Amino acid sequence: MVGSKAKVSKRKGSKMNLTPEQIAAAQKANLETLSGLTNQALQSIEKLVELNMHIAKQSLSDSMSSAKKALEVKDIQQLLAHQAAAVAPMAEKIMAYSRHLYELAHETQENFTKSAEKEFQAGQRKMNSLVEDWTKNAPPGSDAAVNAMKQAIASATNVYETSQKAVKHAVEVAQSNLNNAAETAIKNVGTTNKVIKKK
Repeated sequence: MVGSKAKVSKRKGSKMNLTPEQIAAAQKANLETLSGLTNQALQSIEKLVELNMHIAKQSLSDSMSSAKKALEVKDIQQLLAHQAAAVAPMAEKIMAYSRHLYELAHETQENFTKSAEKEFQAGQRKMNSLVEDWTKNAPPGSDAAVNAMKQAIASATNVYETSQKAVKHAVEVAQSNLNNAAETAIKNVGTTNKVIKKK
């Protein structure tokens, strides 16, 4: 019995209790992270609203100009030429708008990813610190458990880093595909306009 009391006493000493200061610091850090992410989201929304307002103003102006030109049309040839001339700029504007949306989404995603990486690194440092504290107070003979925990943390870090690289590669491929599609669409519109003008 005396030996088991000593073991219980030793284990109680190795418990990790969070102090009110540690809890307050963690809550403050979480609040700052939330505030930063909220500000990033609001900035992205603001940019989207600005883009949409610009597009709306430009579309209204283009529509009025096109309507005025349509009223000046005297025969079917002029009407076809007017319509053909309006298609290419419209397609280019749609592609430009799509590119702007993609860039805005990519920028927002990149900002959130950077924040997530910072949080992951901070969490990793805290976890490593906790493991170090735990290993200092670990009972004799627990080396295997300590090594297993360290290996699990290293594996989780490796999985996270690998997935981050895969996501970044996928984003780069998507950007390349979008650019290629935009160029192809603009070339096709230009070819179609040339065919319509020849008729």
